[in-house]
Amino acid sequence: MAEQLGSLARTHTCGALRSADVGKNVVLLGWVHRIRDLGSLIFLDVRDRHGLTQVIIEGDAALLEKVKPVRSEFVVAILGDVERRSPDTVNLSLPTGEVEVRAKEVRILNEAKTPPFSIAEDQNVSEETRLKYRYLDLRRPQLQKNLALRHRITIALRKYFDEQGFYEIETPILTKSTPEGARDFLVPSRVHPGEFYALPQSPQIFKQILMIAGFDRYVQIARCFRDEALRADRQLEFTQVDLEMSFATPPMVFEIVEGALAACFKEIGVDIPRPFKRMPYAEAMAKYGNDKPDLRFGLEIQDFGPLFTESPFGIFREAVAHGGTIRGFVIPGAAKFSRREVDDLVEQAKQLGAAGLIYARYTAEGVQASAKAIGDEGTRQVLEASGASKDDLLVLASGAPDAASKVLGQLRLQVARKQNLIPEGKWELTWVTDFPLFDWNSDEKRWDSVNHPFTAPREEDLHLMKSDPGKVLAKAYDVILNGWELGGGSIRIHDRETQADVFRLLGLSDEDARNRFGFFLESLEYGTPPHGGLALGLDRICALLSGETSIREVIPFPKTTQAVDLMCDAPSTVDPRQMRELHIRPIA
Repeated sequence: MAEQLGSLARTHTCGALRSADVGKNVVLLGWVHRIRDLGSLIFLDVRDRHGLTQVIIEGDAALLEKVKPVRSEFVVAILGDVERRSPDTVNLSLPTGEVEVRAKEVRILNEAKTPPFSIAEDQNVSEETRLKYRYLDLRRPQLQKNLALRHRITIALRKYFDEQGFYEIETPILTKSTPEGARDFLVPSRVHPGEFYALPQSPQIFKQILMIAGFDRYVQIARCFRDEALRADRQLEFTQVDLEMSFATPPMVFEIVEGALAACFKEIGVDIPRPFKRMPYAEAMAKYGNDKPDLRFGLEIQDFGPLFTESPFGIFREAVAHGGTIRGFVIPGAAKFSRREVDDLVEQAKQLGAAGLIYARYTAEGVQASAKAIGDEGTRQVLEASGASKDDLLVLASGAPDAASKVLGQLRLQVARKQNLIPEGKWELTWVTDFPLFDWNSDEKRWDSVNHPFTAPREEDLHLMKSDPGKVLAKAYDVILNGWELGGGSIRIHDRETQADVFRLLGLSDEDARNRFGFFLESLEYGTPPHGGLALGLDRICALLSGETSIREVIPFPKTTQAVDLMCDAPSTVDPRQMRELHIRPIA
């Protein structure tokens, strides 16, 4: 039977005791991490979120007998004296490793069933099991460390933005459905049958309205919801650091965001250089095949199209003649690849969407290309142009410029991982700028917003809005860290006429625009200042700075990739009475 805590109060956490505490009488409260029963001597490692302390029970027969049934994850109170460990038993890997507590009393506050996996040992446990028993998973030191870092980062951000003159203002969770790309989560209204609220995909419209209201610097640690496919860096509900500034220019936003990220990095003891690199979207796509380029390693994609305008290799010559190009990158040290390794590369490229992959390299006899029709002279020219050395392998793909780069960009990442070309502990931050404002939707024969419909076009491109929307560039920007998009934003449209023109280009009639965004369009008529901002993904920042590859490792209660909460068994059916009150019924 569980004993009571009574008036007992903790004097020290399990990570606090040091040599200076020797001789003190202390009370520790926590979980049994490990137990080692040597008969007349029992060692307990007692754990809380602050650390671990070794407890020794010896020389008290009644106490030894009481402690013998104790197992891992029992909750205990320890009353005892701090002693110095003997030199041969000091554990330098623990902050408390120079001392131990000799127990005079042990209270068993609660028992525990044998957990489905060990908290004390790193085991290869399925994620499904971990998420089903998340309350146990969260006891593991790594997850506790991750969430502690998340807390510190959040506090650092709030302090930073306060110092920069931002107000933290909450925006509604139950709001109007104004789709921003992903599907909304809808909430039926009980008092307005057949009508629905939506959970916010972001506070976008509200933060712009706050600029109209005169709150010229806004920030919010905001919960957001998007009904979209899940992966390592996405969840149905997530947290973003949302900010907006009146009279902002892109450099102003960059400076503020760089300072915010510097505050985050200080929590892991890293001083990041500023200002960050900047790269236009077109350059990112051409050189890295990706609008969130990982700059920690080389393997830059190069354009060799001009070398093949008169090539004897018909496939390359025809590709260039019809508006395509030839692009490729150099893999250092890969000239020694066996035929099988090269064939694997070709197969990877095909799986990524390439029609094929050509390689070229130097040999003892001269040069070699997998397509002999390129000829020795053509092979030598392209190898020289690429900067490849005799130890390197050049891979080439043909096609439309963006398509060729996208395939090579994915192959570039796979090669870097497989060849261990990505350095540990390196941080590469960059801004990607000048995104297209629109993207043509060939299925629906209309334009889509690349970012969102409130993004402002560049002033120098306004004349193209009606004549050639595809060439209009946006005042949009993303901040990228090691191939992850940490956040994105833009300068916003602040006049009704331009906003209405954008809605029309997106296929919204004036009536549809009024129904969806009427309140916002009207607000633009009441003295809207130029403004802009950005939203940072707090989950992504915390994952990267924790050294994790999935945001699920820094979220206390995440969903699976199948959008299920295994611990709570959600989503689930509800009482029919609740559904009748909400005037809804399921359709089989």
